[in-house]
Amino acid sequence: SDASIPTYPTTLCQIAVIEFARSVLGYTGAHSAEFDEEAQHNLIVFMPEGSRTHLGGTMRLGSRRTLLSSPQCRTAKLYNGATAFDERHRHRYEVNTKYLSELEEKGMKFVGKDTAGERMEVFELDEHPFYVGCQFHPEFKSRPTKPSPLFFGLLEAAVACSKQ
Repeated sequence: SDASIPTYPTTLCQIAVIEFARSVLGYTGAHSAEFDEEAQHNLIVFMPEGSRTHLGGTMRLGSRRTLLSSPQCRTAKLYNGATAFDERHRHRYEVNTKYLSELEEKGMKFVGKDTAGERMEVFELDEHPFYVGCQFHPEFKSRPTKPSPLFFGLLEAAVACSKQ
């Protein structure tokens, strides 16, 4: 079934959060403020400190540190046991923390956060062979001979899945 296919939503992983809210939490009105500011459940919101009138230079850009909640999470294992790493960002929208407890209660674990603990950087789904989403852009640091750990993890999971 599709529920066990290895999946790795990057950067616009926010869409995966919306779909999870719709299909698992039952929020048919779940959406992103980027696409519908009047939605019943805006799971994705404009960064609070951002300016909507002066868009130049207001994105969250550049290399930022992500802190992982546990060395046992799938992401930490892919980063060779590291519980902190730096990845590149380029975005204005983020997960609405108002919904965190509901999302996590149903199995979407936000295992990576920014250094202030305010921004959700990485999530993993419980009970899934490989479902990891990230807010950053791992492709910016990936190279043909040194792929991002998360890309590598997706490929490993896909190979394992194909052998079943």
